[in-house]
Amino acid sequence: MIKVSDTAKNKVVELMNEDGFDYNTDYIRVGVKSGGCSGLSYDLKFDKSQLEGDKVFEDNGVKIIVDKKSFLYLIGTTLEYSGGLNGTGFVFNNPNANRTCGCGESFSL
Repeated sequence: MIKVSDTAKNKVVELMNEDGFDYNTDYIRVGVKSGGCSGLSYDLKFDKSQLEGDKVFEDNGVKIIVDKKSFLYLIGTTLEYSGGLNGTGFVFNNPNANRTCGCGESFSL
């Protein structure tokens, strides 16, 4: 399961509306791919449909899709949004990550 903080939900709703998506029916697709300074990086985009094998969750009114491979890396993760002085953007608080880079966009297990 992936959790979504209140601040992340508010930003997701805003961005989905700007991009022509409806948070009531469409999804956030969250994944993990090779790359980044720590070995793995997060991938986040909007999607209108599920693929075979996707895991689907809903938290805080936001529908989330995760592919089967990425799910293993993301169990227990919370999606947050930071608008502070150190940068603006989505932040993944992943309890499975042993090491993260300074920007928080990549990790290793």
